[in-house]
Parts: sequence; C-alpha cells; structure tokens
Amino acid sequence: MTDDREHFSLDDIQAPATKGRYVDVSDVSVLELVPGLSFQPVLAESTMINFVSFEPDTEAPRHAHQEEQIVIVLEGEMEFDLDGDVRTMRAGDVAVVPPWVPHGAWTRDTTCREVDVFNPPRRTLLEHARGPADNGAGPIAGPGPG
Repeated sequence: MTDDREHFSLDDIQAPATKGRYVDVSDVSVLELVPGLSFQPVLAESTMINFVSFEPDTEAPRHAHQEEQIVIVLEGEMEFDLDGDVRTMRAGDVAVVPPWVPHGAWTRDTTCREVDVFNPPRRTLLEHARGPADNGAGPIAGPGPG
C-alpha cells in the first residue's frame, strides 16, 4: 500500500523532458466547432486538458474517438450520453470514456462548464492547442519560462 513517503518521494527523480509552466486559461484562444460550445485546450507532453463551456440548449453531437477521455463537470449541468446510458451530470460528477466508446452531451436551459482530460492528446484539437506559430514559447504550446 502506498504511503505519504512513497507518494511524495524524490528518490527516483530523473531529468525532466521539459520545464513546467503556468497557463492562464483566459489567455487560451477559444475554438467553437458548434455554436454555443467553446473549447480551450491546453497541451502537455502526453496529455491534454480541454476547458469546455456549453451555452443553454447546446449539443456536442454523439461521436467516438481513439483517445481516452475523462469528463469533469465544474459548474452547471448537462445531459451526458455514455454509450446509450444517459445521465444528468452536475458539479463534481465525472465520466470516464474509454477509446471508441460513443458519447455526446447537451444542455437544456442551463449552462455547463466542464473539463475534458485526453490521453493521448485529442488529435482534432492539437493544431489549435499548439497555437498559430508553434515556436515553443506560447502559453499553450511550449514550456515557457520557469
């Protein structure tokens, strides 16, 4: 069983591949693929987090993809269809979507703010997450200072 010493250990530390960075999500440009549904993806080395905002009566159409996805509702609520199992998700609720499992979401008369975690990064969001000129210095694409 893991204890605090094992969990917070520096014993097996290796050289980092890149530097860490801070990202102000309000600086991440918004991608709107469906009216009322906005994405703000942040890219790491092998994982992507995507801040998602739904306006009332907005749908993310049912779809499937190769990337594993974890959906975390931050505020508001939405209906979520996980391979035909439809549930109302509210703040604090989490859905785990394995690769190729059909899913979709929609709001009724409320907004919803949620976060999607993708591993590996969602292929269709990579270009937007990397930014217009991926020189490694932007708030999304590169390690940046510090």
